[in-house]
Amino acid sequence: MKKSLTETFPAPIFVPLVDALCVFIAGFVAYYFRLTDYPPHERYVIGMTLISLFVVMANFIDGAYVHWRTTRLAKILFRLLVIWVLVGLIASSIIYLSEAANRFSRIWLGSTMLLSWGLAAGFRIIVMLLLKRARSFGANLRGVFLVGPSTHILKVAKGMRRYPGEGFSISGVQRFKQTPSSKDLAHLAQRVAASGAREVWVCLPLEMGATVRDVMYALRHQLVEVRFIPEFRDMSLLNHRVSEVAGHMSIDLSVTPMTETAHFIKRIEDQVLGTFFFLLSFPICVAIALVLKLQCPSAPVLFKQYRTGVNGRNFKVYKFRSMEIHEEPGGQVTQARLGDPRITRFGAFLRRTSLDELPQFYNVLQGRMSIVGPRPHALAHNDQYKDLVESYMKRHKAKPGITGWAQVNGFRGATETIEKMEKRVEYDLWYIDNWSIWLDLRIIALTIIKGLRGPNAY
Repeated sequence: MKKSLTETFPAPIFVPLVDALCVFIAGFVAYYFRLTDYPPHERYVIGMTLISLFVVMANFIDGAYVHWRTTRLAKILFRLLVIWVLVGLIASSIIYLSEAANRFSRIWLGSTMLLSWGLAAGFRIIVMLLLKRARSFGANLRGVFLVGPSTHILKVAKGMRRYPGEGFSISGVQRFKQTPSSKDLAHLAQRVAASGAREVWVCLPLEMGATVRDVMYALRHQLVEVRFIPEFRDMSLLNHRVSEVAGHMSIDLSVTPMTETAHFIKRIEDQVLGTFFFLLSFPICVAIALVLKLQCPSAPVLFKQYRTGVNGRNFKVYKFRSMEIHEEPGGQVTQARLGDPRITRFGAFLRRTSLDELPQFYNVLQGRMSIVGPRPHALAHNDQYKDLVESYMKRHKAKPGITGWAQVNGFRGATETIEKMEKRVEYDLWYIDNWSIWLDLRIIALTIIKGLRGPNAY
């Protein structure tokens, strides 16, 4: 069986050498432009050697040299940036703690790290683009034999066509309408051997899970890689993956991707940006409070209402009052609608511009909300929609936000139909499943660009 290009030149062997070379090239270039004298002093050569070792070790620990075929280029570059920043901090700490700061140029160190990351990132971009182009011409492909019902095989085949850059091609197909017989399994083994496939993808629904063991046994003499691609039909999954729990393999169907590390990073992000926006908006908040107090001295400036927060814990959310004081029977909460008579004239302005949400930066500083996340709904609305929208409560796997992915995509304001709420939940779950600092910054930027204003704001 002929090896593919990436198997002949595996990344875990050649890419570390390239990364180390990038560090030395960047180090020499930075030394030439900063210190001019040549050859570089011995301590700088030692510094380049240590940095290259740290870079290679960090990449191996992070697993950044494997699974390039099925990893998006953006994710590869982001992980590379994180590693380079970490190594830069380690190198700076070693220089400082060893009291060698006066013997190393800080500009040299910063330039070396920045330039070497650019070279390493550029190498990865070029390699990925070349591989993608080669695969579009039929080179460097891994043959895949698909096994399962026709409907699921068709879905998997469409996915392969949707991501041609991963370099998979169909070498054969074996359709099973029902549990296969021993004769069917023997025929499958013969067809797989004749096809020359490198992998077999078992595409079966969960109810046919027992067949996976039979297929594995039938292919026991084959030197192919076998993957199980279960069909979950219309199940709404959250962060679905395979993990190991208590020594057993687990298919995680709905597990929050917000790890303790992610929560910690997001908390720092909220504290830094929340403090900035809170101080920036404070004069505006004072002005709004004065106007509300002058309009109605006996009414409270702030509207307070319990909402559901992360992991189902209730908290009190703060907003500027935009409606006249009123009571609703039986704890009912009626969503604001266009031309709602309860909304004051100044309140309508606050709602259109989202200025009524400014006090929620205090909720952010409290740690009960995030700047970006699923918008918190009234408790009565949670009770209403949790039985109407299947995955509704999964949106509480993350802290609620002042703005969110659903809001910048047009799903803001009242949800008059179940379909609108389903779309909002869909966007909320996508955000939770794909969270990153960069996604948060993108949502914040889109919120600012759109002027905190939308056609559904009333």
